[in-house]
Amino acid sequence: MQHGHASDALTKNQALVMGALSNAGGPLSAYTILDRLRDDGLRAPLQVYRALDKLVEFGLVHRLESLNAFVACRHPGCDGHQFTAFMICDDCGSVIEIADNALAGRLKGLAQDADFVLEKSTVELRGLCAGCRPA
Repeated sequence: MQHGHASDALTKNQALVMGALSNAGGPLSAYTILDRLRDDGLRAPLQVYRALDKLVEFGLVHRLESLNAFVACRHPGCDGHQFTAFMICDDCGSVIEIADNALAGRLKGLAQDADFVLEKSTVELRGLCAGCRPA
């Protein structure tokens, strides 16, 4: 398996799933992706899950644990995707990807202090975005 960006070497299914996520305004569940791609020949949930697994591995897509959904990476080339953080609006569902080296460094430090080998971390902040917050 070669390292680096695989976006130019995606399979047909991976490219379809990537396209659906890139065109979406926010996160999508695997079943929503499947519904959107039925006309393109994707029929089985397993086809979508396989494509999603690879896209996550390539660092092109993030999984939002609290929503059980997926979102296209908005920071291509972010450092290996060991650390990702998101602000998720509970009202409109918008997702803002955060790149914060200080926060990433702090989490790595906390792990080292606890003699814990950190492989990856995903921080999800839930609340209301500026557009949904009461005035």
